[in-house]
Amino acid sequence: MNTEVKKARPLPRPTPTTKEFWDGAKRGELMLQYDPKSKAYQFWPRQCSVKTGRRNLEWRKVSGKGTIYSFTTTIVPTAGFEDRVPYLVGLIELEEGVRMIGNIVNIKPENVKVGMPVKVCFEKLSEDINYFAFEPA
Repeated sequence: MNTEVKKARPLPRPTPTTKEFWDGAKRGELMLQYDPKSKAYQFWPRQCSVKTGRRNLEWRKVSGKGTIYSFTTTIVPTAGFEDRVPYLVGLIELEEGVRMIGNIVNIKPENVKVGMPVKVCFEKLSEDINYFAFEPA
């Protein structure tokens, strides 16, 4: 008899700094911080610009389109992902110039290639949290 208890997938906890990002995800939109002085996007959300150190950041909806820069197939899962192995984790280079790490879904591992186009998609984890991932474009 298998008595293993499945661990729940950890949920992000929005903070004042990340609230706009998670609110956008809940609406199905990828929101990134933009520094108008350096004309650059950044990810993960921070209180100030990584380029200038200024607190002049704006939140902007972005395309969610990009390409796979790198990826790995995970066979030893992190907590909450036990039922998904094998699963893909990729470094995605967005059209806006930032790179995001996220799951790659809706494709078999053997079909994933560096440079392939992807787009953001969202998985509903709770009433308040949609989590981003990427799928073939």
